[in-house]
Amino acid sequence: MTEQKSGAGSGIFYGWYVALVAMLTLMVSNGMTITGMTIFDPAILQEFGWSRGDLKLRDLLQLGLSGLMAPFIGTLADRMSVKKLMMAGLALLSACIAAYSQMTSLTHLYLVNVGIALVLALAGLVLNVLIVSRWFVQKRGTALGLTLVGTSLGGIIFPRLGAMLLKTYTWREAMLMEAVIPLIALVIMAFVTRDSPADLGLRALGAPSGGGASPSLTGMEYKDAIRTRTFWILTFCAMTTFYCILAAQAHMVLHLKGMGWPLEKAASGVGILFTMGLVGKFVIGYLADKIERRVVFLTNIAIMLAGALFLASMKEALLWPFILIFGLGWGGLYTMLQLTCMDSFGTRAGGKILGTITVLDAIGGGLGIWITGVLFDRSKSYESAFMLIATLVFLAFLAALALQNPQAASKEPAATTA
Repeated sequence: MTEQKSGAGSGIFYGWYVALVAMLTLMVSNGMTITGMTIFDPAILQEFGWSRGDLKLRDLLQLGLSGLMAPFIGTLADRMSVKKLMMAGLALLSACIAAYSQMTSLTHLYLVNVGIALVLALAGLVLNVLIVSRWFVQKRGTALGLTLVGTSLGGIIFPRLGAMLLKTYTWREAMLMEAVIPLIALVIMAFVTRDSPADLGLRALGAPSGGGASPSLTGMEYKDAIRTRTFWILTFCAMTTFYCILAAQAHMVLHLKGMGWPLEKAASGVGILFTMGLVGKFVIGYLADKIERRVVFLTNIAIMLAGALFLASMKEALLWPFILIFGLGWGGLYTMLQLTCMDSFGTRAGGKILGTITVLDAIGGGLGIWITGVLFDRSKSYESAFMLIATLVFLAFLAALALQNPQAASKEPAATTA
């Protein structure tokens, strides 16, 4: 069977199934850790009496370590089975959630989050983007948009699932029940996912007939990619915007409860934020296959900036506009960052390149969650923290103005200095 037959004339191209399972994997790995944990924060703070800064330090530890691990996991993924690495991550996630339910101290909390950091390196963004990119040359934007919808689905589903379980069970019991979910995703992956089109005798969608079974060896070498201006612009934009995205979503339940919203309404607000992110990821991924990608990239940051300004106003009347606009903007930007990286540098060293960018964006995201908590502890208000979010989105927009079109960036000469 050839790729052309399966992709164009005889049914659904198998790569779409791989993208769907990647979407499910991100829904579980990101949704249960980065987003789903936040619904339990009020109950945990009430039981232990910790400050928000102490609690949110877990996220800095988790995301910072996952970022530091990402280049090493990415390098492994360029040399061995991505599928096996991701399955190991899902199994570890189940164990970590179960351990979380037995937490007794801050030390215990932080140790569990070290394990979750490895989960995010194994079953998080980098490997899911890499495995899907191997299946698509054409329609890569749409495929990655579909994949990244998973993080938004996780943000929609798991806070609401947690809130529902908390009506009947303690937070410990609820977490223990949720520990089964990654194992279900693991079984689905085992039966469906394949590492590359070559495993089924196919070519990537849109790959030339003379180009071999997979485009996995096309693109720039790592040493050349990190010397380009494009690499560092993408890294800066990723770090600053991930600071803002994760800071906003991680504190949203606590902020909305502080504004007088009941827990279920706060969970719904977070769900709608991620619903708009879902819309942004898929729609923008599709548009990126139709419109000049640099324009799409800049537009998304501008939309996100408008939402950040609504949040920084600290006006309750602007909370819903913030949720709608900010979610749409960051959802689309999330897709564009991964797509621009793959388009600019290719898949030859894609795991290592994307993994390196992930080091700083994960550290940025972790700092965003932690610093926002510390600023709140000092002033008992999120005002200064939210102003910082708006400022960082503005700086990302300025940096993105210097970004080249991905097609031009792929031919960009190495910079004389890094």
